[in-house]
Amino acid sequence: MAAVRVSSRSGLPSLLIYLGIGVAIGQDGIGVVFNDVSLTQVIGYAALVVILAEGGLGTKWKQIKPALPAAAVLSTFGVAVSVGVTATAAHYLAGMEWRQALIIGAVVSSTDAAAVFSVLRNVPLPSRLTGVLEAESGFNDAPVVILVVAFSAAGPVEHWYVLIGHIALELAIGAAIGLAVGWLGAYGLRHVALPASGLYPIAVMAIAFTAYAGGALAHGSGFLAVYLAALILGNAKLPHAPATRGFAEGLGWIAQIGMFVLLGLLVTPHELGDDILPAVVVGLVLTMVARPVSVFLSTAPFRTPWPEKALLSWAGLRGAVPIVLATIPMVAEVPDSRRMFNIVFILVIVYTLVQGPTLPWLARHLKLRDDEAKDLGIESAPLERLRGHLLSMTIPENSRMHGVEVGELRLPAGAAVTLVVRDDTSFVPLPSTVLRRGDELLVVATDPVRDKAEQRLRAVGEGGKLAGWLGTMGGPGRGPAGNAARKPAAGAAGKPTRKPAGTAGKTDGTGGKPPGSSGKATGPGDKATESGGSTAAKPDAKPSGQPPGKAMGNMKRQ
Repeated sequence: MAAVRVSSRSGLPSLLIYLGIGVAIGQDGIGVVFNDVSLTQVIGYAALVVILAEGGLGTKWKQIKPALPAAAVLSTFGVAVSVGVTATAAHYLAGMEWRQALIIGAVVSSTDAAAVFSVLRNVPLPSRLTGVLEAESGFNDAPVVILVVAFSAAGPVEHWYVLIGHIALELAIGAAIGLAVGWLGAYGLRHVALPASGLYPIAVMAIAFTAYAGGALAHGSGFLAVYLAALILGNAKLPHAPATRGFAEGLGWIAQIGMFVLLGLLVTPHELGDDILPAVVVGLVLTMVARPVSVFLSTAPFRTPWPEKALLSWAGLRGAVPIVLATIPMVAEVPDSRRMFNIVFILVIVYTLVQGPTLPWLARHLKLRDDEAKDLGIESAPLERLRGHLLSMTIPENSRMHGVEVGELRLPAGAAVTLVVRDDTSFVPLPSTVLRRGDELLVVATDPVRDKAEQRLRAVGEGGKLAGWLGTMGGPGRGPAGNAARKPAAGAAGKPTRKPAGTAGKTDGTGGKPPGSSGKATGPGDKATESGGSTAAKPDAKPSGQPPGKAMGNMKRQ
């Protein structure tokens, strides 16, 4: 826990702290001798599966969908460019044989999303950049693993086009299995009620692991399969989704901590001296030449602005993946494999120390900050016997739902805000209750309108009370949300209900209460304003003998 706090406050990725703990425990520290490379590789692979599953579950499809083309090019063509440039530098500048140089180039070409976002938690990026970085880190592990295994195998690669075809086939198999397992798993979890809510996170992770196993058994890319399956599951609106993501995040932390400590145990610090200079040279070429060239070439067709290209180039942090992949040639007994492991270890440490703390500064300097409204984290709990759902959510800091009245949400018939928690005080809201940042809402919805209610809540969170007019269509209402507060008897669609002239003034959206009571405070901070009652009462300030039709016409004109 102390390591997590230090990492968060210093801006350094947590991997450095846990690697340091492993080195301190090792033979040059406390004296624990550990040389089991095969066990390290197995545990590293298992940890990567957990990390990719957690990354897929936490990735929003809406966010990465526009970034998929750029991320796909970066994770394939960009990886090839990075491998070629880095391998050339390793061969001519570090004096390595071509086989070892290609292995080094492939190993360090994979980025690590956990390392990137651990230093960006206080500097949120625009969704387009976040989508590219998340999708790239999820996709590029698969081709890089295939390349490292191919270069580490006995005998040279005779024809480059055969290798490309082999990579394409494995990626296609892994993608097909991951999509199929993810879709089937999401379908099953939506239609089968588990006996306990705590089983949903376990079931989701089990489905993701099944995707990896299926992809590996079919000689496809298991890493791509697990990421795609988790991506589908994370965006399938499953019950207890936030709890599932929290569970996966906890498993991801455990996997990272165990893997980094084990990798720290495997390294021998007193053997690193001779490999510092080659590691710095190779890392310098990778950071200042290979990564920028791959980013600029890969994003050229997408008209990416120069500041975003610069940040993408600098955000190619290396973390757990390169160090784990460096164990593959050691298990395959490739000559100088120990030296390659040391070079990768030093490279990751040095350039993470350089890039990690400066990445937030660069994002601020390039003015690449996220000013968009945050998506609402809505948790759904099914009520099987009542055939309904409980939707719980918290209004984020910059959500456009701030300042919207409950009545202006215009939820579909069959859904209602039943409870608001504000400043540790809970109360039942009225239609005139104004929502604020940090409010926790409990919404009850019947099965038929559950999806529409959630869609409407998200739309208001993004577009405010005028979401329907601004193109953010999330609910059944089409007109301005403000009309719901100005017209009597506003229904789900915001239309007035015809009432006799003598009773029109009794309906102001508060369930038949007199106008004077509609603006009463209903929770902490809600002031009783005359607008809450007088605005609704204006249309009704007609003589009781006036024909109802004429009265309704006057109401529409106001």
